[in-house]
Amino acid sequence: MTANVLTANRLEDGVSVWLNANGQWDTSIADSLVARHAEAIEALNAIGAAAMADNRVVDATVIGVEETPHGPRALRLRERIRAEGPTIDYAPAAVTASQAA
Repeated sequence: MTANVLTANRLEDGVSVWLNANGQWDTSIADSLVARHAEAIEALNAIGAAAMADNRVVDATVIGVEETPHGPRALRLRERIRAEGPTIDYAPAAVTASQAA
């Protein structure tokens, strides 16, 4: 079975967060609580539902991760972007030109 973590967005500012082992919502996926079996995944889903009902987070979702020496890494690109940021170093030409002036 795939390893999984619980992710959501904070209701107050929309920032991506992950549930850590202390039961807190953290802005880093690195310290996420990893679920490795069906019962643990069910528990994460219940925690996410309760946090949404309490209006602490929105869109609480259990996602698949790979476990690395640096912590969990999302399997899906969409979730990696939420955790790590854009996949390219992008600077629009207008911004680059105004910074050069």
